[in-house]
Amino acid sequence: MNTGRKRSALSYIPGYTNNAVLQLIIFSAVAYVIFALTWGVMMLVYQDNVNFEHYFIPAISLPTIHSFFTHWWTLITYGWFHNPHGFWELVSNMLWLYCFGSVVQMLVGHRQIIPLYAYSLIAGGVFYLIAQLLPGSLGTCPPYIMGPRAGLVGMAAAAVALTPKYRFYLTETFTIPIMVVAGVFAFLMIVSSGFYLPVVLLLTGGGLMGFGYVKLLKAGYRPGIWMYQLAGKAESLVTPNENASRNNINSDLFTNKYKPTTGISQKRIDDILDKINQKGYNSLSSEEKDVLLRAGKE
Repeated sequence: MNTGRKRSALSYIPGYTNNAVLQLIIFSAVAYVIFALTWGVMMLVYQDNVNFEHYFIPAISLPTIHSFFTHWWTLITYGWFHNPHGFWELVSNMLWLYCFGSVVQMLVGHRQIIPLYAYSLIAGGVFYLIAQLLPGSLGTCPPYIMGPRAGLVGMAAAAVALTPKYRFYLTETFTIPIMVVAGVFAFLMIVSSGFYLPVVLLLTGGGLMGFGYVKLLKAGYRPGIWMYQLAGKAESLVTPNENASRNNINSDLFTNKYKPTTGISQKRIDDILDKINQKGYNSLSSEEKDVLLRAGKE
């Protein structure tokens, strides 16, 4: 008879510092609140949407390709904001982000989440702009586009590429394969595209980036390491002594190639991932979960 204590699944949810998925959700919620408050103030002052749509929307959302060269920065900003009238869209997007992002974070660590998300947004934006050059009605698109759909598709593609046999355990006996969840998600994304070909290609670009990012990780590269190097240098300007000692201790984190954590072999990690593929995350022992958590923090 098993007399060991069964730890709650919540005990394996990382805290804010090591939870990039939570950081993205909080950032998106704060950005939405700021954007919505700005819209509310503009409505009180001018009693209409004209000024808001004239000054704020074009400065953030991705425009048509004809206006892009005077608003080039929108390729970076468009995916981080939601329309002020899209509260429920925000909620649904964050649920999808948590669904797929938590799987990716569990398997490759929190340091890969934000770079993967950002790269997928940019790749989707590039596909969207190029698609507008298609002849005739094929290049027809909305006046602007805003929201993280390309990033969400990239995260979903990365999760499927990492563990195609993964199952979400809603109860101990009822599970849903990740491929089914991803299929429902893809269907909803295509329907919400309005069937504009540039929007569909935006989703495609995000998905290809998510898949390619995982391939690079498996090949031993860290495409997003420069973001943390840059953040570390910026932080060292504020607290140089503290960060100097931290960088000496963790200098192996800033190499171009992936190196397994000391004491944890790559075969050990692969065996744990295979077990997740076959039986789900909840089948892991406490020791296996701790190994996976330590490997993901490097």
